[in-house]
Amino acid sequence: MAFIDIVLQVPSYGWADKEGKLVVPSVKQLYAEAFSRINIFKTKKNWIPFINWFTAICMLPFFYFFLFQFFSWPLLIAFIIYSMVIMSTHGTIWFHRYSTHRAYAFSQPIWRFITQNLVLRTFAEEVYVVSHHVHHLKCEKPGDPYNAYGGIMYCMLSDVNHQAIAKDLSEDDYKKASHFISHTGVQLNSYSQYLKWGSIAAPFYTVGLLILNWSFWYAAFFLLGGHALACTLFSAALFWFVLVRAFNYTGHGGGKVKHVDGIDFDRSNLSINQSRPGTLSGEWHNNHHLYPESARAGFLPYQLDLAWIYIYSMYKLGAVSSYKDLKPQFLKRFDLMKPEVNPSVTSTEAKQVREQSI
Repeated sequence: MAFIDIVLQVPSYGWADKEGKLVVPSVKQLYAEAFSRINIFKTKKNWIPFINWFTAICMLPFFYFFLFQFFSWPLLIAFIIYSMVIMSTHGTIWFHRYSTHRAYAFSQPIWRFITQNLVLRTFAEEVYVVSHHVHHLKCEKPGDPYNAYGGIMYCMLSDVNHQAIAKDLSEDDYKKASHFISHTGVQLNSYSQYLKWGSIAAPFYTVGLLILNWSFWYAAFFLLGGHALACTLFSAALFWFVLVRAFNYTGHGGGKVKHVDGIDFDRSNLSINQSRPGTLSGEWHNNHHLYPESARAGFLPYQLDLAWIYIYSMYKLGAVSSYKDLKPQFLKRFDLMKPEVNPSVTSTEAKQVREQSI
């Protein structure tokens, strides 16, 4: 079997049936699988799925205090901005474009560390990165960890049910898997440590960084606005942490073909460009599936890309050493270079397309 077919831990209900069709488990099966995967008493190799849910549980007291002790309309606005814009945009910048697709590079490790910890940490890099590579290669096929055809709960519970790496990889396959996150600065397990812990990331590093990150940000938020602001923004992080799991369901049309002419150019999968996640976090998902290694995904005139603004600004400041911007290739491929068709095209982009044509 190909490496991409074995790198993730297969759920008990399997990816496909005997005929090769996607297995769509019941909600009961999905929850049974989830509680089995977070059971650290069964095996310590379940520690990452356990940490995923334990992190959410630890955030619940902040949510309680936000709702019943500190709630105000200004704090609600802060809640919305932090969850829907700041957390979402950071997810695109760090987990999506850098950690998974290496769309840009940092000039120094310190800038990578700062970008990694710009917001409250919620989950380990390997949870997102390894499974996302599988998602791109097996999009909407059995084995896609958040296959929209599986339903909303198939995607909502994918972080524990479908995104953990396999526990029985050979040493060569483990090296391939660990290469997916080797550039992120995460402390990696040796092969013998992987056999013990069932993960790429070292557990003490992962938990230690989470504690340090939370301590720093709670102190910073407290100094800015007391316990009220700290509880509000921790609650906002929880809100994002839970709802982001639904993105690959809605971002792939809920398992239905919802492409719109002139907006969604990639028809090889169900991904669509949605205005809310696109505008608020740069997640123009159909564009991203066309050019996953591009540091910019907002290709059309109205497609604001906050993640790209951050990356490009860091480049101008010298913190980012290089990036891949594939907007010119997109414009050329779909014949969008004509000013009357796309007035946002710059002279630099037009020049890049001309040079590529020579």
